[in-house]
Amino acid sequence: MGLTRVLLKDGGFGTQMTVHVGDSVDGDPLWSSRFNATNPAAIISTHLDFLQNGADIILTNTYQSSVDGYMEYLELDEEQSIELIRNTVRLAHIAKERYLTECYQAQLAMPEGYPLIIASIGPFGAHLHDGSEYTGSYADYVPAKEITDWHRVRIEACLEAGVDALAIETIPCQMEAEALVEMLCDDYPDVKFWVAFQCKDENTLAHGETFADATNAIWDLLAERNAQDKCLAIGVNCVHPKFVTPLFKSLNGDREVGEQIPLVVYPNSGEVYDVVNGWQGKEHCVPLANYVPEWAQLGAKVIGGCCRTYARDVRHIGEAIRDWNKLKKLS
Repeated sequence: MGLTRVLLKDGGFGTQMTVHVGDSVDGDPLWSSRFNATNPAAIISTHLDFLQNGADIILTNTYQSSVDGYMEYLELDEEQSIELIRNTVRLAHIAKERYLTECYQAQLAMPEGYPLIIASIGPFGAHLHDGSEYTGSYADYVPAKEITDWHRVRIEACLEAGVDALAIETIPCQMEAEALVEMLCDDYPDVKFWVAFQCKDENTLAHGETFADATNAIWDLLAERNAQDKCLAIGVNCVHPKFVTPLFKSLNGDREVGEQIPLVVYPNSGEVYDVVNGWQGKEHCVPLANYVPEWAQLGAKVIGGCCRTYARDVRHIGEAIRDWNKLKKLS
């Protein structure tokens, strides 16, 4: 599954889902994952929104799904919690089948194997519901094995239900990324994945490590295991879009095109979250589609959106990606 063209990822799942369920997502300890149990039709509809707006890739709604979270907040037992995670992946498959049926009826051709279903594997900090996914503070006191054991349950549930790859995403610290990549290489040698870091500025991860150093460390780790072909891309998500170009330049700026590390990027809209007033600054946002050429030039192979990006934003990003892919074909 080496990526020969730039692919369009979906947008912010919790954001687009508000179209179907209203503004009842932010502040819930399970976030959008609660609706996997309470409103599966809304999950399918949200996936379909992105597919109908051109997404090549949809992520399962499992970012904040965990056995301990479901046991605590939905009062499920362990097996019921694991089955809910599996079923969440199945909802993405239902949406894909519906979309492919629509394409067939409209006589629209889809590339073989697409759209891809990739499992959202959010950070250990997300289930703590204390904001530590944006600081990585748990890296200072939680052992790597505890983190990988926690991740393994959800990863196995997603793999059992059937996904094309894993999105290891919003990872705030180098330690968690390295531990997960080692585990995947050692225990799941056939599984493809990408790794997307959460960064606090144009240079560093949320926990303070340098983005270029952390990414190079992952790339070297993969090289040592002869496993770079397992990794679809490394990059960033859930960041302000203005940070992305300097982050990517710090890594790939001096590399020849053939030597670039493949990158993935799905930033927030550019709005900034305020605890009291919610998301602010929509009127000042530069459309994400405007950034596509510079990010693709720096090696981005997957581009989409995260918080506050809707299906319509995905459509606009997709138009810019199509233009870029066309240009590269001609050159």
